[in-house]
Formats: sequence, structure tokens, C-alpha cells
Amino acid sequence: MKIVALALGVCLGLARAQEPGPEQLIQRITDEVMTAIQADRELAAGDKDKALKLAEQKVLPYVDFEEATRLAVSRAWLQASAEQKRKLVSEFRAMMLRTYTSAMGAYTGTEPRLLPSRGQARGAEATVRYQFSRSGARPVQVAYELRRTGAGWKIYDVSVEGMSLVLTYRTEFDGILKQEGIDGLISRLAQKNAPPRLAL
Repeated sequence: MKIVALALGVCLGLARAQEPGPEQLIQRITDEVMTAIQADRELAAGDKDKALKLAEQKVLPYVDFEEATRLAVSRAWLQASAEQKRKLVSEFRAMMLRTYTSAMGAYTGTEPRLLPSRGQARGAEATVRYQFSRSGARPVQVAYELRRTGAGWKIYDVSVEGMSLVLTYRTEFDGILKQEGIDGLISRLAQKNAPPRLAL
């Protein structure tokens, strides 16, 4: 049994060693997204369907939506039922996907650069910083907050010029939660995520 346990431990260690670190993961995602945008004029012009497909394939598998939702909902997460949590994560995921696909066109014509790390990854947590530059414009700094999970490193927050997406949503959600409760927040998110009705 000890030999089996040792062998499993070695295998787990090798698998961990082969996993991309936080910087390598963000660099790979960024390179793949930028390459896709540069190679497809419709995508670069803001084609929503193609942007959605690209995000689903290249970005979303590496986002920890449950952790992001938990942080955005804050204390109310502890009071939510299992079903409410499931709905919150589902709606928050849909909203984040919509936000990302809408902003994807902003990457067109930019030069991404990985910035030096401010120290080593803090055990199970890491921050990876990128700078996106465009000729004639001020560079934009983006910071990705990641945590190590059983499935490797996952993104749980993104900050643009120091403005955290999760904390911005937390402020918005807090007001809704105080007035309408958890079900009210779920309803509001579902309304935002609903496709627009076509005029008859």
C-alpha cells in the first residue's frame, strides 16, 4: 500500500509540474485570443457570435465562476440555498460572458505585454499583470487574480486600471440584495441576461 501511495504521489507531483503556472496560463490565453482576433476580420469588427464562441473555447474553461460569484455576492452567499447559489453562478457566468464578448473588440490593434511579477505566487493565490498598448493611446494595465484549484489555476477576478470587476459588481449587488434579497438579485441578473426582444 505504501508503494502504491508513493507512486500516486509521484504521479500527482509530475502532473502538477506539467500544469502551466499562472503567468504561463494567462500568456497562453492572451496569445490565443489575440491570434484569433488578428486572423478574423469579422471577429475583430465585433462579431458577437464569433466572440462568444472564442470566449467559450479559450477563456471560460479557466475562470472560477463560483469563487467570483461568491466574492461578488459577499455575505449573502452564506444565506443562499444550494439552488440559489446554482442560479447565481449561472446568471453571473452569463453576465461575465456578455461583458467579455462586448469588450473583445477593444483588443484589436493592441500590443499585449506581460509585466514583471511583484513577487512569487502566494501559495494558492497569484496576480498576473498585463499591459495593452495602442499607438497614440495610453497603455491600459490589466491584472488577473488567480487561485489554484484541483483543476489547476483559475481566474476569479480581473482589474482594469486598478478597478476590480468583482468589487464593482459587489457594490451594485449589495444595493439590490438589501432591497430585494437573493431571489431579487437572481431575477435582476436574469433580466439583464435575457436576449433583447425583437420589435414586431
